[in-house]
Amino acid sequence: MTKKHVDAIVVGAGWAGAIMAKELTEAGLSVIMLERGSERTTPVEGAYPESIDELRGAIRKRLFQNLSQTTVTVRNTIDQTALPYRQLAAFLPGEGVGGAGLHWSGVHFRASPEDLRLRSSVVEHYGEKFIPEDMNLQDYGVTYAELEPFFDKAEKVFGTSGEAYRVNGKIVGNGNIFDGDRSDNFPLPAMKDTFTASTFRDAASQVGYHPYSLPAANASRQYTNPYGCQMGPCNFCGYCSGYDCYLYSKASPNVNVLPALRQDPRFTLISDAHVLRVDLDSTKSKATGVTYLETKTQKEVSLSADLVILSAFQFHNVHLMLLSGIGKPYDPVQNTGTVGRNFVYQTITSSRIWLPPSKYTNQFIGAGGVGVAFDDFNSMNFDHGPLGFIGGSPVWVNQAGTKPIAAAIGTGGGGTPRWGSAYKGALIDSYKHSIGVDAHGSNMAYRDVYLDLDPTWKDAYGLPLLRMTFTWKDNDIRMNQYVVSKIEPLAKAMGATKTNLVHLNAGQPFDTRHYQTTHLGGGAVMGTDPKTSALNRYLQSWDVSNVFVIGSNAFPQGMGYNPTGTVAALAYWAAYHIRTTYLKSPGPLVKA
Repeated sequence: MTKKHVDAIVVGAGWAGAIMAKELTEAGLSVIMLERGSERTTPVEGAYPESIDELRGAIRKRLFQNLSQTTVTVRNTIDQTALPYRQLAAFLPGEGVGGAGLHWSGVHFRASPEDLRLRSSVVEHYGEKFIPEDMNLQDYGVTYAELEPFFDKAEKVFGTSGEAYRVNGKIVGNGNIFDGDRSDNFPLPAMKDTFTASTFRDAASQVGYHPYSLPAANASRQYTNPYGCQMGPCNFCGYCSGYDCYLYSKASPNVNVLPALRQDPRFTLISDAHVLRVDLDSTKSKATGVTYLETKTQKEVSLSADLVILSAFQFHNVHLMLLSGIGKPYDPVQNTGTVGRNFVYQTITSSRIWLPPSKYTNQFIGAGGVGVAFDDFNSMNFDHGPLGFIGGSPVWVNQAGTKPIAAAIGTGGGGTPRWGSAYKGALIDSYKHSIGVDAHGSNMAYRDVYLDLDPTWKDAYGLPLLRMTFTWKDNDIRMNQYVVSKIEPLAKAMGATKTNLVHLNAGQPFDTRHYQTTHLGGGAVMGTDPKTSALNRYLQSWDVSNVFVIGSNAFPQGMGYNPTGTVAALAYWAAYHIRTTYLKSPGPLVKA
């Protein structure tokens, strides 16, 4: 079955897809957006009180990917047999209109200037020999100065709350002193501190760190964005991460972009449409459209288009490239090919600090992006030379709101019983008097950490599953241990009665059974060399010039920050160059 030709097809209805569809329709293009999951609108699926049902949301995971249809296989090393990821735990890809942008927390960072040119920065400071032989350290191929207008645009669309440190070279507030220069302030003031954030802020200042309010895509007051989409003020209900916001206070594609986009007659959204492949011409150098499966009817449909945008979740983008024959698959033995290369994740360990019984932490209060962090041990903000590792972590208190089931599951520290009176006592003590502190860090890329097609396992549609070969490496473990050690002075400054510091351990493999983050990256990275990157600096495929691939798949290595803000800025960056250059003369984009 073939439908009519359109100017552009966008695959995936999350943040990247919504941004690209909005930009392309504004340019006058007809756009069809294909979403594998179901339709989701905040007035329906986000209605109170069903939307804040913890059993339905966090435990039964209604907004997340259905792993019975398609998933990934996972192994730690090349010599192991990969097995399917059958139960959502370590990471939680979204499914349905809004994608992971519907269930995310709302922490909205910009990449730092040094993260975007990490290889160059490391070489300048420490020399090339400082980089381990098996580490694929790369620059993005785009600078912070080039991306800054698009970071700013994304923050205004998202309605981001925060406090700047420097705007146009002038110090304007108590924001993050390590941030790159900004062209404008945040559109909304920073969220108010919870008690835990305030306690953490005071302690961090006492020990000489530089605390700042987390940039949050949770509205600190009523807001109308440049598209005319409205947000209500956050009430700290605690139902952000894993939930769609019934108050319209957390930025999502469903609240901040799609209400405007749906009104454009050039835009068509098709849900329940699982894209099977990007169709290529006989030369394999041009996409002619896509073929997708109507999941409700099981009919295959082919669409024709001049431009194809892959903007699904990170590993779905890589999977589609491999299934479609776009680019050369990565071979870790020969060290050739680029699609699947530089797969990265994010290190995160959560420690806990108990305060005296007179201090109540009120953990039912919270918001996904609210909190206080310091960056003294993130990125290139400290001297790595004597330490012998690359990368770093912000450290923060990010009280998103602890729900009853989560409190019961996650209570206590090491050695706490899982039942009985001692368990109940620990649950009450932890819920009333403790603070969670995260070291949320980078993860470097390595030659033997990658994505490819699994030779054995297939999905419900008869296609090979994507295989993930990943484990923690010595560099990342030592970085995490170093940063976590910097939490101990904070605990003393807070007057801690007990501290449970958690860090990665030497030889500890990646374990899919426990949630870490959904911040996967790489696999189809951007850069300036087609031998080491699948995409050019405009996120355009080197091999198929009318295919652009938008998402954290473009990150050459993991950073300490959450990826969404940088993904949004890269989407606006790519869309700008499509609109101003590509549409006038379709073909490979070359840096002027």
